[in-house]
Amino acid sequence: MPQELISRRLRNMLRDHLSGVVLREIDDEFEAAGISLGALPDPPIGGARRTRVQQYYNGLDFTDPKDARKFLSVLSIFMRAMERAIEDSSGSNDPFRYLAHLRKGLSDFNEQLRRDGYIYQQGNIVPATATARLTEAKAIARSLDAPHITAQIERIEASIDADPALAIGTAKDLVESCFKTILAQHGLEYGRNDDLLQLGKKAFKALKLVPDDIPDSAKGAETIRRMLNNMSTIVQGMAELRGLYGTGHGKDGRARGITPRHARLAVGAASTLVTFLFETDSETRRAQEPENEEETD
Repeated sequence: MPQELISRRLRNMLRDHLSGVVLREIDDEFEAAGISLGALPDPPIGGARRTRVQQYYNGLDFTDPKDARKFLSVLSIFMRAMERAIEDSSGSNDPFRYLAHLRKGLSDFNEQLRRDGYIYQQGNIVPATATARLTEAKAIARSLDAPHITAQIERIEASIDADPALAIGTAKDLVESCFKTILAQHGLEYGRNDDLLQLGKKAFKALKLVPDDIPDSAKGAETIRRMLNNMSTIVQGMAELRGLYGTGHGKDGRARGITPRHARLAVGAASTLVTFLFETDSETRRAQEPENEEETD
């Protein structure tokens, strides 16, 4: 059964917090995040605001990374509002201890986010652990019906602390499987002896993620090109790390092992890259669907 990416506790915390917010504001923020109302809660939940929030929750699939990010975007909006209220009221008389209530609420949200594997920083919520990033990648692999990739991710999860070298070696294999899956979905061939860098170049080109595909007229063209170049650097780094520390190559018998923190660095980079590429591939193919239907007609 697919794992939910957002804990029920965190969802309940936001729902309870929003019981003190104007109903129109709740609608505005959920709708702005692209979340539609789902079915009415059954059994019923007390209060119009709690009921409305639960309806929006019922319109989400919390095993889907995209829907999980929609929820987190809404949560971040209200956490920013709490921060602003605290800053604006700093030093003022607070006879009803409203500021203390806000500070505790913000602290509780931050603590639960950490437990869920996320962190709130500079107004945004982002994955804080390799495990959280892997969870998103695993959800995508399941949606693609890619059991081999799912098995690789589960192997990484089990080995980060117990066998960091295996985690690094498998992270490299995960990136390689991602490249091959994307190329196969686009009907593109690759050589049996293609290394990771060669596969990466072909996959990036298939997704139009090479710097030359970015027109000069695009906003932030140079920044985008630099980030795309950095993706190639990550691929090269994964190949080198696997050669130096990962499984799959014989080493000097005196070679020292590496620690889980090194594995988390490699796994975090690999899972972030894989998630981005699979989502880019999904959006690219979805954008082409209307054109394909017209051609069929």
